[in-house]
Amino acid sequence: MITISLCMIVKNEEKVLNRCLNSIKDIVDEIIIIDTGSTDQTKKIAKSYTKYVYDFKWEDDFSKARNFSFSKATKDYIMWLDADDVVLDNDRKKILKLKSTLDTSTDIVMFKYNTGFDENDNVNFSYYRERLLKRSNNYKWVSPIHEVIIPNGKIMYSDIAITHKKQKQKDMKRNLNIFESMIKKGTKLDARQEFYYARELYYNSKFNEAITVFNNFLENPTGWIENKIDACILLSKCYQEIGNKDLSFLSLFKSFIYDTPRAETCCELGNLFLKYNNYYMSIYWYEFATNLPINMENGGFCSIDSYKYIPYLQLCVCYFKIGDYEKSKKYNKLAGKEKPYSKSYLSNKILFEKLEKNK
Repeated sequence: MITISLCMIVKNEEKVLNRCLNSIKDIVDEIIIIDTGSTDQTKKIAKSYTKYVYDFKWEDDFSKARNFSFSKATKDYIMWLDADDVVLDNDRKKILKLKSTLDTSTDIVMFKYNTGFDENDNVNFSYYRERLLKRSNNYKWVSPIHEVIIPNGKIMYSDIAITHKKQKQKDMKRNLNIFESMIKKGTKLDARQEFYYARELYYNSKFNEAITVFNNFLENPTGWIENKIDACILLSKCYQEIGNKDLSFLSLFKSFIYDTPRAETCCELGNLFLKYNNYYMSIYWYEFATNLPINMENGGFCSIDSYKYIPYLQLCVCYFKIGDYEKSKKYNKLAGKEKPYSKSYLSNKILFEKLEKNK
């Protein structure tokens, strides 16, 4: 059976740290917590779970803090969590099983990271992260912000998931400020950093600046395909914000240069055509989306609802707009099969029942 060191970096996490550690404490063999300057009860809580609590001066660099946490690990494998992550009961059982069955030639185990949830708390946004890493390989985090370990070696994809349960509001300017500080210091952003910098500009409504950086990133031959596809979607949104219809469409079509269409892109095209009342083109792209498979092992962000539920619901709208009520009703039923609790589905269902009565 393998042994696991849990490594975490924390700051002012008193509201969530108990929840996180209670969900994992009986699974791991060692808990290492790096505090980067808490002013609340975080350190006191941490010390109730482990004696390995260390202070680390915050330097606007997540990689430095995470690498410091990894340097303290002593077990076979290292697992990392954020304080607002939890391991649900079913996944706890899977990790315990993995501990006794993992082939020790495995270097990295990828876990799903469930970060988005619908109105019924079902997962609708997920992606894989490098979650369990062989300590002897001395893996290093890179990038001060949106830090990552570049996966290499023998990699296993698991169906185990870590669930992200954010409670406190994110400081939208924090990441952008770190990027801008890096640039002021003369740091040349690599392709991945350029993508995330552009994304932070978009999130902070700096659309023209984001457009410039996204376009620079797309011209960079070293950029990752999945980031390029996401960049095309976000670039389209930027162009929509500044009222450039043509480039908002072209940005989405440009994503097809990099790989086969993703349902997320097809739904964005459907949304755009719907916005401009081109219902038949909208129908084409939504129907296209419903026939695409989910492939989470490509490593990209996955909007799960884009593959069935969203296009079904939007097809209901489109067919209603062109007066084909039978097809509209059909697609609403299909949406209901995906999410029988959906308020949109139930509202549409009531509408169709009223229409039937008034015939």
